[in-house]
Amino acid sequence: MSAPDTAAPATTGTVWDELVSELPVGVMLRDEHGAVLAANSLAGSLLGLTREDLMRGTRPPGWQTCDDSGAPLPSDAEMAAQVLRTDGRLTVPVVVHRDGVPCARLWADYQAVGHRGRRRLLILLHPVLTDVSHSRGLLDPLTGLPSRALLLDRLDQSLTRSRINGSLTTLLLVDVRRLSSINEEFGFDAGDDLLVALANRLREGLRVDHTVARYGGDEFAVVAEHPDGTGVPIAARIRELAEQAVRLGRLRVRPKVHVCWATNDGSAPAYSVVGHAEKRLRARESCT
Repeated sequence: MSAPDTAAPATTGTVWDELVSELPVGVMLRDEHGAVLAANSLAGSLLGLTREDLMRGTRPPGWQTCDDSGAPLPSDAEMAAQVLRTDGRLTVPVVVHRDGVPCARLWADYQAVGHRGRRRLLILLHPVLTDVSHSRGLLDPLTGLPSRALLLDRLDQSLTRSRINGSLTTLLLVDVRRLSSINEEFGFDAGDDLLVALANRLREGLRVDHTVARYGGDEFAVVAEHPDGTGVPIAARIRELAEQAVRLGRLRVRPKVHVCWATNDGSAPAYSVVGHAEKRLRARESCT
């Protein structure tokens, strides 16, 4: 992206067309307000937009972008502010919907860049032909749940929505007790079967807009957005689901879990919310 900085204005368009137009990915450059400054033709095509709609920021009726859980993504301006504020990089799974029906699946890489002395947002859109999360290994291979990397992205997006909409986001960490004892006594296959059973229960028993993820070897995590309150009712529901007896072959095991959480209105960054929840969980574990 250095060529547009140094090239004369008369050749900037030519350089952009020659270097970007034939790339196998969609390319966009946005300003700090989310407005599109430049884009190749593939960017609009991947998003299901005409070039005119893309450049003007207009969207046809029924058009919407969501993450792969179905939750609406923040607006272009919100995404630009989020990445430029941290001066970092963000990768987001994107599903384009038309009238509620998924019609395209993409990966969007957001990168803060400098352009003519201004902070800009470079976006690369990668088409995928298979499931979005599997295409980059962001699902846990044992349980099929989002891995920690995808969880953190979901948490960051939920906190952004909470800050904008005045809602709350709760991160809950779920520690499966005595899993190591099951592994030692009955073998790792039994331990894996238990984790798969608990993953299915949490995924099916919690609300569809909650993110359930594999957080660690014996830990799960849940991201929940809610209008008010705390994580108490969600934690109670998790215990209700997880502590029912599980049959593992000839074994019948009644799991026990510790659940700790942190609730925030979007004013804290994701790493701070994670740190607070982890601190509470470790303190709980040290008392048992």
